[in-house]
Amino acid sequence: MADNTMMVKIIAPDRTFFEGELSFLEFNTIEGIIGVYPRHIPMTVVVAPGVLKLVGAEGEKQAALHSGFAEILGNSVTILAESIEWPEEIDANRANEAKIRAERRLSDDTQDVNRAELALKRAMLRLQMTKKI
Repeated sequence: MADNTMMVKIIAPDRTFFEGELSFLEFNTIEGIIGVYPRHIPMTVVVAPGVLKLVGAEGEKQAALHSGFAEILGNSVTILAESIEWPEEIDANRANEAKIRAERRLSDDTQDVNRAELALKRAMLRLQMTKKI
């Protein structure tokens, strides 16, 4: 591993989503967006829904990272994702239907607002990612 790269492993419940060397990684946390370069200070963070940017020798890739936890240890990063998708894996029609359902739930006072807001964020993220294909 070169001095200007770090080992990154992203694990989802159903697969190892990504494993390889990167020079930069960016994602949302509950406290804001974090950018990680090699030799980053060690920390553990809670992942929030947002675009995951992976920068390596082949250029930049993006994915929809919905939630999880990340452990940063200098030259290694491990993300345990509850849900993560490459843009080409997202069904735009299904995401749009999920958005409509979440908006309906938000307008209904009897629904769990936090759950509906999270569903809306996930649907909006999926729709955002499908426009970048």
